Amino acid sequence: MTRKSIFVNSVFWVFFLLFLIGCDKDINNVDTGTLRIKLTDAPFPIDMVSEANVTINKIEIRQESSQAGENPFLVLTEEELGYNLLDLQNGITADLAEIEIPVGDYNLLRLYVSAANIILTDGTVYDLTIPSGAQTGIKIFVEPAIQVVGGLTTELVLDFDVSQSFIVQGNPFTPAGINGFIFTPVIRAANISTTGSISGKVIDNLAIAIVDAIIWIEDDANTYSSFSNNEGLYTLSFIPAGTYTVYATKKTATVEYDTVSVENVEVVAGNVTALDDIVLTQQ
Repeated sequence: MTRKSIFVNSVFWVFFLLFLIGCDKDINNVDTGTLRIKLTDAPFPIDMVSEANVTINKIEIRQESSQAGENPFLVLTEEELGYNLLDLQNGITADLAEIEIPVGDYNLLRLYVSAANIILTDGTVYDLTIPSGAQTGIKIFVEPAIQVVGGLTTELVLDFDVSQSFIVQGNPFTPAGINGFIFTPVIRAANISTTGSISGKVIDNLAIAIVDAIIWIEDDANTYSSFSNNEGLYTLSFIPAGTYTVYATKKTATVEYDTVSVENVEVVAGNVTALDDIVLTQQ
């Protein structure tokens, strides 16, 4: 394999899931809960990338009501964990950490990334330079703050946007044209209790499944995206409840499809909104 050192910028989404479980028998007199973190991902120029790897070596969380002069951050884990983000698509998550923490409201996390690389389908490896911000902890604001309640379970997803965190340098349509990537992690936090999902299938005019089509929605602050799998199926996961327009398209070096939109798609917390097949027409 050819190994190249390169600066990296973000082009993907990834999700972290936090579970909070009370650990006292008396639910009215509980001062700690358990926090479990999971990881998942979103899309990328997937047809030419076999792996998008990140190594996380520390996660911290800040309690909203911390007093002045004290360290407001609690360490959730310092275990070094490596993930191929391409394994974590369409709502799939991976466990990151589980720890007992005091009850209360938490409004900020810091995620430490110690290493990242991209491996192309031809075996070329790009080792990515970690920006200084990632070395001192990537700040992930939780809005609204997530509440840890004694004796109960609370869940939080951290969405690592791979398609905005690994920026392709050069021609993205052929492995030979790619000069490297720039890594600038983009991560959002989502309270699972307030989110839902959108699922469906992307096909062509002959009803044949389209692989690696990109499907996305947008709101005022974020873009949420996913790729269709080998059966044309996709899931947009951990989407805040609301009404959206869903877009889908595909473009490669040899083929390009029109962009199709589906309007007034409602996402309900705790539910999956199933769409009719999205039909793309080749240009």
